[in-house]
This record gives sequence, C-alpha cells and structure tokens, in this order.
Amino acid sequence: MDDNFYLLLFDIDGTLIRSAGAGKNAMEQALEVVYCVKSGLRDIQMMGRTDPSIVDEVVLQYHLVDSEEKRERFRNFYFNLLEEEIKIEKPEKRICNGIEPLLKTLHQREDTVLGLLTGNWRQSGLIKLKHFGIDGFFEIGAFADDSPLRNELVPIAVERAEKRKGRSILKENVFVIGDTPLDIQGARPSGVKTIAVATGVHTLDQLASEKPDFLFKDFGDNDKFMEMIFDHRN
Repeated sequence: MDDNFYLLLFDIDGTLIRSAGAGKNAMEQALEVVYCVKSGLRDIQMMGRTDPSIVDEVVLQYHLVDSEEKRERFRNFYFNLLEEEIKIEKPEKRICNGIEPLLKTLHQREDTVLGLLTGNWRQSGLIKLKHFGIDGFFEIGAFADDSPLRNELVPIAVERAEKRKGRSILKENVFVIGDTPLDIQGARPSGVKTIAVATGVHTLDQLASEKPDFLFKDFGDNDKFMEMIFDHRN
C-alpha cells in the first residue's frame, strides 16, 4: 500500500453546495405526478439520507402502491424537474464557503484523488454540481444507485479509486467529508477518517457529538484544512 496517497470523499448537499431546496422541490413535484401525493416530504427528514430511502419512507408513510416501474418513472420525472429547479435564481443558492478554492488546490495534488460520497442518485448529484461548475473536480464517486445504505458506499468508492489509480489506499488516508451526523455514522464502519463541516443545517455542537476526526465551521481557511489533513500523522 502507498502511505502517501489520499482519497477525499465529499458529500454534496450542505457540504459542497446549497441548492436552496431545489432537490426537495423537484422530488415533491415528482411524487405528486407519479404517486399522487402532495407535499409528500413535509414530515420527512432528508438531510444525510439517500434518495431511495427517502422514497421508501414516503411510500410507507402514505401506504402507497409501489413498483419498480413507478420508481423508474419517478426518477426520470425527478431528474427532469431538478434540471429546471436548479436554474431558478435564489440568494441562498451557492457553493459553500471555501469549497471552490479548496477543490482547486486539492485537484493540483498528484497524491490525492477527489471523489463523491453522496445519498444522491448519480444523475441528480451531477445535475447539481454541473450547475455550479464544480463537477469536473471529481474522478470517482459512490451514489445512491450503488446502495441505499450509506455505510455500504465507502468500500465502493475506495475500490473505484484504487482501480482507477492502480494502487491500494490506506484506510487512514481515506477521508469522508460531510455536514450531517449520518455522513459520520455511515463512514465509521469502514474505519476511515471523518471530517464534519457545519455548512449545512447541523451545528458545530451537533456534529461534535458524533466525534468526527476533524471538525470545521466551514472551509474558509484552506491552509488549516491542508495542514490538518496532510500532516495529520505528524
């Protein structure tokens, strides 16, 4: 194994970008079209969840008739609606503080692979990132298409990174970066490092209670991030 090679796996919503509810709005519209449920997400906790698990809860809560054909129709409606929702200008729709310069710095490192680890389906995740022009920074990813369970996504992402680079990566050099307790909890079974950032809806104290390896208010201080990550064994 190469102890000088790193894999950084970023969550999307609340970590890289704030979509100002574009995903929720598109998903609710798709639920109404396919399942005839209005405001289907009003009592559903979405942050940190995978998209399939959110739909599962809606189906269960409203006792809906479900099928794979309906799921496929729902996904297609959702992706098309998201393409439109993400374009609607809102003041709170933005890249999270410090992310763009941080990605540019990390992307220049030959010893680092940038990846995505997200509850989004691949297509919806990339729709969001393309809108903000940051999709090109990421070489690999693990998505809700791969598994509806977050704790199964880390091994998938690591395997893809190792295959792409033709080398093994130490667990201590793999970092999962997210803004919710579920990001941290989902990474823990794989024995990798966790980085929590309070750019989503959860506070520093809420994230600290999960005992991540690193905790940031935001990524405005790129130098501090680089020092803590790449010198973490010193």
